[in-house]
Amino acid sequence: MNPVRIGLLGLGTVGRGTLTVLRRNQEDISRRAGRGIEVRMAAVRDKARARSYAPDLQLVTDPFLVVDHPDIDIVVEVMGGITPNLELVLRALRAGKHVVTANKALLAEHGNEIFETAQEKGVMVAFEAAVAGGIPIIKTLREGLTANRIEWIAGIINGTSNFILSEMRTGGKSFTEVLKMAQDLGYAESDPTFDIEGIDAAHKLTIMAAIAFGMPMHFEAVYTEGISRLTGTDIQYAEELGYRIKLLGITRRTAEGVELRVHPTLIPASRLIANVEGVMNAVLVKGDALGATLLCGAGAGAEPTASAVVADLVDVTRMHTADPEHRVPHLAFQPKYLCEVPILPMDKVRSAYYLRLSVHDRPGVLADITRILADLDVSIVAMVQKEPSGDSEWVDIIMLTHVTLEQRINAAIKRIEGLQSISGKITRIRMESLNRH
Repeated sequence: MNPVRIGLLGLGTVGRGTLTVLRRNQEDISRRAGRGIEVRMAAVRDKARARSYAPDLQLVTDPFLVVDHPDIDIVVEVMGGITPNLELVLRALRAGKHVVTANKALLAEHGNEIFETAQEKGVMVAFEAAVAGGIPIIKTLREGLTANRIEWIAGIINGTSNFILSEMRTGGKSFTEVLKMAQDLGYAESDPTFDIEGIDAAHKLTIMAAIAFGMPMHFEAVYTEGISRLTGTDIQYAEELGYRIKLLGITRRTAEGVELRVHPTLIPASRLIANVEGVMNAVLVKGDALGATLLCGAGAGAEPTASAVVADLVDVTRMHTADPEHRVPHLAFQPKYLCEVPILPMDKVRSAYYLRLSVHDRPGVLADITRILADLDVSIVAMVQKEPSGDSEWVDIIMLTHVTLEQRINAAIKRIEGLQSISGKITRIRMESLNRH
């Protein structure tokens, strides 16, 4: 049987990794796929540079030449970005070519149109590498847990942010210092906004939520809060209280709607996911039949991501000639059964909270604060007052609350900050227990 012919859009880190893995493991890959998988063409920015590591490939600088080439069966898009990627992917699908992509932003923001086009043309879009690098979370959600009603997902799905938080905790360094370290090591871009402000994680969460709950992509509805305002003080206090702070992407099915949120979160240090450090990723999925399942591994890098790309290529090759009606649906549910569900506004989300207040060290202050919390039906589960520093009359108080509505905690913070005995803004970080039940 003739090999499946691949056209690569991009020969950067992931593109080169894909080429390397395909060639190194070609015998096993062919045996698993049932036929050979060969890269025939690649679109690159710099032909001379690419020629040094891909001397035998046909190289072009115009990616549309790859998409339009009649000998290409599967287009692998690993360039990143939205433009011209969306046009390239749609053009490939409309020409009857299958697409494999690692582009989470493209899918989160335009996946509804992309999957609809693929469905119309009877071709596949595979995207395991778009979420959590080499961790097979898409296949797990779409196939492995298909018997389950997914209740919630919580994931460390951005390695850069996880590295920064890990180093701040273990090394006692400031956010600025660790961000510079991450950039020097190549873990963070020169403009790290997408990573540190939670946008990258929000893209990935959008995709997982759509698969888990059988709904269209709703990236615009994800509440997103990054780690740039976190301080070493709060990381240290959390540690003293038995918690770790992680940037989590959380989606949960509730009676009122689906939660979609990315933000720093206190997790009990005893949880396995709380101990995932450095640039590693981890995703915790709670299904009604299986319970909570943790998947952990490399969330980025040339070969870990290429592992997912090649796995998609094998899947597409196996199903290349299959009846489209008998393929695994892109979003797990059959397209006609995808349904719109309400997205829960953030002020309607229920969570526990960590509050750090700088208060005037005098009688009656705590009574004022607890009265406001009680008036708004916010219950305190634990409270710690730190020792004053030197001759200062101001002390830090840390409060941990029971689960309550976000709108209540917001109202309480606003009223407490209005007290003359409070200095500056209150630090608020959400808490999740991530229990099996």
